[in-house]
Amino acid sequence: MTIRAENLTKRYRQGEKEVVALLSFTYAFPPGATAVVGPSGSGKTTLLNLLAGFDLPTEGGVYLGDIPLHALSEDERAGVRLRHMGFVFQQNFLFAGTIAENVKSPRPDATDEEIRQAFRDLDCLDLIEDLPAGIHTPCSEKGRGLSMGQQQLVAFARALLADPRILILDEATSALDPDSEAIVNANIRKIARGRDRLDQLGFQSIELWLSQGKGSCRRWRKCQAPAAAEAALTRLWNACGS
Repeated sequence: MTIRAENLTKRYRQGEKEVVALLSFTYAFPPGATAVVGPSGSGKTTLLNLLAGFDLPTEGGVYLGDIPLHALSEDERAGVRLRHMGFVFQQNFLFAGTIAENVKSPRPDATDEEIRQAFRDLDCLDLIEDLPAGIHTPCSEKGRGLSMGQQQLVAFARALLADPRILILDEATSALDPDSEAIVNANIRKIARGRDRLDQLGFQSIELWLSQGKGSCRRWRKCQAPAAAEAALTRLWNACGS
C-alpha cells in the first residue's frame, strides 16, 4: 500500500497573518523507508500529519492506495489509521492504565506473551521488566509515572503489536538515551522490512528534503544518491548553527 500526495497546500491563521505551512506539494512515496528531512519550520510535521489524516489540507489530497484520505470523515480516517498505520511521535499519548493495556489498545485480544515479544523485538524487554510490575506497571494519563524514554518504548511496542502496513515516525527516538536509541534503530530496520515507513530521521539515504522559504515549505527535491543525502545533511547541520 502506497501513499501519494497531490498538490498539498496547508494554510492557517496566526492572528491577522496567514501562514503557509506547505505549498503545492506533490510526491508519490515509494515502497520502503522514506526519511523526511529539513530545518525547523520547513513543514515536516505538517506533512506527516496530513499524510496520516490527523489534519486536512487546505487544497489538494492524500491517497492511501486508492483511498482518498482527505475526503473521509474524521471517524473514517480514524478507522483507516487503525487498520493500516502505526505511529510513534516525539510526544506520545498514553492513557491511564498499565503498560500492557496501552500496548494492546490496537489489539485488545493480545496476550501478555505477545506484548513481551513486541518489547523483545525492540531489544528492550529487560528495561520494561525492570519496572516494579513489568508490563503491568501502571501509568497515569499522558504517561505520568514513566520517563519520556519509557513512554516512547511503550509507543513503539504499541505500533509494532498492531502490525501496521505503514509506520510513521516523527522524531520517534528523541527521548531515548544514545544506547537505547541505537538498539531501537537497529531493530526497527529489521522490523520495518516489508512495511512502508515515513520518518524524520533517516535510517537509510534521505529520500525527501524540505527546504524553507520565507517561513514556508516552498521547495522539495528527492535525493537519490548517498552523496546528495550527505550534502543535504551537511546543509541541515549548518542551518542549525552546529
